[in-house]
Amino acid sequence: MYAPLYLSNECLTTCTYCGFAKGLPIARKTLSVAQSLREGEFLRARGYRHVLLLTGEHQKLTGVDFLGEHVGALRALFPQISLEVQVWNEDEYRRLAAAGVDGVVIYQETYDPDSYARFHVAGKKRDYEFRLGGPERAARAGIRRLGIGALLGLHEPWREDAIALAAHALHLLKVAWRQELAVSVPRIRPSASGYSPEHPVTDRELAQLICALRLVLPDTGIVMSTREAPGFRDALVPLGVTHTSAGSHTDPGGYTEPGEAEGQFEVDDTRAPEEVADALRALGYEPVWKDWDALMRAGV
Repeated sequence: MYAPLYLSNECLTTCTYCGFAKGLPIARKTLSVAQSLREGEFLRARGYRHVLLLTGEHQKLTGVDFLGEHVGALRALFPQISLEVQVWNEDEYRRLAAAGVDGVVIYQETYDPDSYARFHVAGKKRDYEFRLGGPERAARAGIRRLGIGALLGLHEPWREDAIALAAHALHLLKVAWRQELAVSVPRIRPSASGYSPEHPVTDRELAQLICALRLVLPDTGIVMSTREAPGFRDALVPLGVTHTSAGSHTDPGGYTEPGEAEGQFEVDDTRAPEEVADALRALGYEPVWKDWDALMRAGV
């Protein structure tokens, strides 16, 4: 069980499908350390011990110093902190690891270079190769957990991205064998940008993909977000899903000060964390709120 905690929706990149894209007339907000601690205390009170910190891509407002400061403050609340932010070079990842970052999640968005160029029209994120190499740089810098994924339905046919995602995961299992790896399977959702996929991935197709990934990657985590409907999410768990969020907000400050900023995408499963935990127990699974502590590194 993990929770996303959005620190900012400021962004200097233009991704045509994203609700945070530069130039969109949306309400913007960047949390102070005090505000992020309030969000963190809210999530901790609901059982969470693992948070995923997210921002848009704004090097000045939400750079490495900003992230290090927020991670340092939140370490008092959470033994496990991951980032889903812009990609960095190896030295910058070393600084983030030293600040207390355990995991890095990097969606390639689409693995097709032509589609990637079409959807990423301005900003540093246009560099396909630099983004693709992000997980390996993070691994060399000592980040313990890696997460990768593609926005299913962004590139057509989506199965090309699914195959590329599996190939990327198999590659990382070889070159970053010390790290724990997870793959995410989010379907593209409507956002403030007005984007909607022309050929959405169906429920049946997503279930097929999860089965295929579990066969190809038997020891790799599979992540399911709150983009999906409650009943469908519950039905996917027995197919091999191992990580899930619950009670998510995709707007900065959304847990304690909702409505002050635009969210990144629509959330479909609005159940509270304990409701999702109860659903997992009903399926015969144990909800795990904490599976890591810094003490495990003692003496390493």
